[in-house]
Amino acid sequence: MTVEGSEPTFLTTREVAELLRVKERKVYDLAASGGIPCRRVTGKLLFPRAEIEAWLAGADGEVARPKTAPANIAAGSHDPLLDWAIRESGSGLATFFDGSLDGLKRLRAGEAALAGLHVYEPERRDWNVAHVREALGGAPVVLVEWARRQQGLLLAESLDGSVTSAADLAGRRVVRRQASAGAGLLLDHLLAEAGLGPSQVDFLVEVARTETEAAAAVASGQAEAAPGLEAMARQFGLAFLPTVEERFDLVVDRHAWFEPPFQRLLSFCGSSAFTAKAAELGGYDLSGHGRVVWNAP
Repeated sequence: MTVEGSEPTFLTTREVAELLRVKERKVYDLAASGGIPCRRVTGKLLFPRAEIEAWLAGADGEVARPKTAPANIAAGSHDPLLDWAIRESGSGLATFFDGSLDGLKRLRAGEAALAGLHVYEPERRDWNVAHVREALGGAPVVLVEWARRQQGLLLAESLDGSVTSAADLAGRRVVRRQASAGAGLLLDHLLAEAGLGPSQVDFLVEVARTETEAAAAVASGQAEAAPGLEAMARQFGLAFLPTVEERFDLVVDRHAWFEPPFQRLLSFCGSSAFTAKAAELGGYDLSGHGRVVWNAP
């Protein structure tokens, strides 16, 4: 519906694609997943202009961060598959992986376009959503599933079979992750469930800031155990004790979503090379890859 001399109340798929600088196919995909406001009228998709503009800017109509575009940086938690895909896709995204909570902070400050996170929320028995809501409020972001990953304990070969739960870490040399890391938060939860306090584990003074650093500390003999992924245990030839299948999500600035760097990454993730790499690394389930978990109002 349009009043003569005014902007149309509803936009067509083509007009939305032009506004967002994406192909019409991408608009259809967003509409199908519930990722964008739309109406279906007599079999045709229409997009309320006011809702689209609010969706782009945030629920209150104002971007909840600096007015400049976010930096083309992928922050948050380190994921080997994501790290590889960012490079191989030629996305142009830089990386600064320093933990899930650090990624949320950088996204809020406009210092990143997206952040990876895997923060367990025991009260919900779920992952990430409550932390995104609390940290980013009404900011224009989308939370999408990247992959399900097998999280656990990376173990020295000498401990294979003798460590069967977090309780068996008592007295062991363990490298922990930084305070902002989802793997570290999960380990703290598992130790508390096992009735172990921090003083009962021989934690190294230095922390591992990435999955690779955690695995390298165990492989070198510096530590006997570390929280980490099945994929890293395979890569470094370590024993592995699975503890939980976690959901690793990407929280993405809505403006950055439609820019070339993230679009190149998205396109690459639809390739056979991406699927093959996940299988090669091991411990990944891509069945929910790309699913919208939460969309800011």
